[in-house]
Amino acid sequence: MYVIDEQREEQEIQAKYEELIAACRNNYPISQDEEEEIFRAFSVAKRAHAGTRRKSGEPYIFHPLAVALIAVKEVGLGPIAAVCALLHDVVEDTDITLDQLRTIFGNRVAVIVDGVTKIEDVFLMQQTESKQAENYRKILLSMCDDPYVIFIKLCDRLHNMRTLGSMKDTKKLAISSETQYLYIPLAHRLGLYSIKTELEELVMKYTNPDKYNEIAALINQNVGTEDKLKNCITDRVRQMLDANGYKYTIKTRIKSVYSCWKKMERKGVNFDEIYDLYAMRIILADIPREQEKSECFKVYSLITSEFPPDPSRFRDWISTPKTNGYESLQTTVMTPIGQWVEVQIRTERMDVIAEKGMAAHFLYKEAHPEENLELSPVEMWLQQIRTSLENSEKNALDLVEEFKENLYIKEIYLFTPKGDMIKLPAHSTVLDFAFAIHTNLGIHCMGAKVNGKVEPIGYRLRAGEQVQILTSRKTRPTEEWLGMALTPHAKEAIKDNLKSQRKGYREEGKLRLKEILKSLRIPYSDATIGQIKRFLGLRSDIDLFFQLAMGITNHNDIAQCFGKGINANHNTYFMGEYTSLFDKDSTAINRTASSTGSNQRSFLLDEEYERFATEPAPCCKPVQGDHVVGIVTDGKIMVHRTNCKVAMDEMANHENHIVRARWRPGEHVALLSGIAFTAIDRKGLLQDITGVVTGEMDLNMRAITLEAVEGIVRGIIMLYVLNLENLNHLIENLEKLEGIEEVRRL
Repeated sequence: MYVIDEQREEQEIQAKYEELIAACRNNYPISQDEEEEIFRAFSVAKRAHAGTRRKSGEPYIFHPLAVALIAVKEVGLGPIAAVCALLHDVVEDTDITLDQLRTIFGNRVAVIVDGVTKIEDVFLMQQTESKQAENYRKILLSMCDDPYVIFIKLCDRLHNMRTLGSMKDTKKLAISSETQYLYIPLAHRLGLYSIKTELEELVMKYTNPDKYNEIAALINQNVGTEDKLKNCITDRVRQMLDANGYKYTIKTRIKSVYSCWKKMERKGVNFDEIYDLYAMRIILADIPREQEKSECFKVYSLITSEFPPDPSRFRDWISTPKTNGYESLQTTVMTPIGQWVEVQIRTERMDVIAEKGMAAHFLYKEAHPEENLELSPVEMWLQQIRTSLENSEKNALDLVEEFKENLYIKEIYLFTPKGDMIKLPAHSTVLDFAFAIHTNLGIHCMGAKVNGKVEPIGYRLRAGEQVQILTSRKTRPTEEWLGMALTPHAKEAIKDNLKSQRKGYREEGKLRLKEILKSLRIPYSDATIGQIKRFLGLRSDIDLFFQLAMGITNHNDIAQCFGKGINANHNTYFMGEYTSLFDKDSTAINRTASSTGSNQRSFLLDEEYERFATEPAPCCKPVQGDHVVGIVTDGKIMVHRTNCKVAMDEMANHENHIVRARWRPGEHVALLSGIAFTAIDRKGLLQDITGVVTGEMDLNMRAITLEAVEGIVRGIIMLYVLNLENLNHLIENLEKLEGIEEVRRL
């Protein structure tokens, strides 16, 4: 429990401020004016937040000071970041206005603070809309104006996650889900890997605490291995580098809890099978820029001459850096004690970029305004994002979801006939390549020669291919092109061209609509057009007129809009009845599963939600003992596991849908769950498995599916279990069977 001591707090506040100034001086020499600006921001923030305390009991000013320290010490930003971080909450939480900040600190500070300030409930929102998504959209637009917006927001989020312990459970889950949904992907895209890793760890700690603690314990059991590795590889590497006259730093680390869990889930392996648990980073000092690549490869050659490498694990990010600027050589080598170790080789310059991400680029630009630097890949990406966000007609939720999906896309390198290299997202098509070279080339693209072979516009390109675009003056974009293009630039160019095409059909479509309405004796008016657009799900008049001119929308469609159309034929009715048989059957099955499993009494809810019906969510199938959370869905409460992706996405966008849910003590209700297993095929395997499930464990199976391919059996069992302990015990017993390689919960 926090004990209030104002004298001690005042001393801590002053000490943190002095630490901030010292950190700013260490990054690069700051002027007296810049120091005075930071002090002014500190004074304004301290006075504005006076008397306010955080949930933990600490003075609120501790938070902006901590955010400023993260921005300067951990991300490596400069004075402007310190000023904005100190002020980032004053508009949202105090009486100070943006205009006042603009008057005192200038327009840039006001723009950045406004960018990180949440949208308040100043307008009514529909049930399906999301205030969080509108806030995400605002942050992303502001980020495009000034990247410092997202840097400050990430620092703010990191400190909030570090101090989440004092929040109530539903708030912990909401903030963790938001972090997983948007902020971790953004940290990844901007190259802020240390922040990304810590955020991942903290999210897992709050959303999947049991698995987090289990893996953390397994990592701690391996602590002694680091000393063995030091003796057999680290010391030997030092000897080789010293003998060749290198100045260097060596850092070692063990894989994070989250990274271990992710690999176990993705690869379907046990903890003992994670072969790159340890990593060594070699940072070469005093290497001229023009010699960096050759020197890194020399060190790579030294190490692999003594420690056998895994050829499949070699990555050259120096010849072709990542979009966020990351450069390094990476390989995995075998040590004399039979342990794989990942080795990263880079220079000091590369290490700064790897640690600070694109913040290093913006800090350099800020420190050297006299240099006319070219736009970095991330700055060009931000320009594309702004165009996409401003031109999109999608709602905020769909727009942010589309943006987020593109953050983790891997890249491939392609070549023009002249040998120029083009970098595109993996799975890009010929269309994306054409638009990446020139918009006009994309508009008239009719295909391409890929490695000398003619391919269509929708052909998905592979890394290293040489592409020659084929064009025709008669070719124009069609609606189908939007489904073939992947990159935002190509999609926006296609949309713009389609709009211009549709405008040409405006008069023809309008004339056709007037004729149809006249035959139906319906007046032509804006209200009539609006009703038709809503009925057809169209966004603009141009879309409607285009569809009419092209015959996509016809007389019967308009008639049906006003209740005068021809109804569906008998075949349609028959098919509807036929398919409903499956729906009824499916509903009956689900009803049986629900009655066999949960009921209203299985969960304890907060008093205001007790009237709601509850159901265990089918996506994650929680059982007694899981950490759970309730999500209001279609008038009832679906109870999910706290680490369920569906639940986390919902909590990230609709905090008001979250309900605190707990298992009712003493309840013994069998709930549907599932396990997946992999085994070596043998005679009697299925009999042994069912013997454990129904005989030894006395559990009721609902379904079992098996597939054997080349001697490997993969299967899924759906069954009813009483609690998590029951399920874990089943998994342990199955793992003991001969030939079973892996058993995991679905």
